[in-house]
Amino acid sequence: MKPKTLLYVEDSDVDVFFVKRLFELWGAPDNLRVVHTGENAVDYLAGANRFEDRENFPLPAMVLLDLKLPGMHGFDVLSWIRRQPQFEKLPVILFTASNLDADIRRAVELGATDYIVKPADLSTLPEILAPVLKRYLCLDAHRKQAA
Repeated sequence: MKPKTLLYVEDSDVDVFFVKRLFELWGAPDNLRVVHTGENAVDYLAGANRFEDRENFPLPAMVLLDLKLPGMHGFDVLSWIRRQPQFEKLPVILFTASNLDADIRRAVELGATDYIVKPADLSTLPEILAPVLKRYLCLDAHRKQAA
């Protein structure tokens, strides 16, 4: 089965760098799309503005979403996604530094598929993300390993 596209909504260049690196190591750099704001995530999913071309901006099989974004907050993005009938079953994984119970509860209430707290030690990212990416994107995350 062909690997599917992940939309990563993240404003931290450091976090984006590490996730991009994982996709490169796993041999699937073309399956990652990154936007840095909640507004861009909504535009991407809606196929609006610069994201109209679905050849270059395919609909994702999964969204990896940070909470603390400039402008539109991650919860607002999640709420927008869940109000769109075509995205009712789209997996949306919150991937955030917040481990607050209130944030986790709100994510569940708004329809998040899962909630993953970002590790302080980014070297553990492969172990944390591999099972999620393999499940939703058909990526064989163990195909290539870092040297």
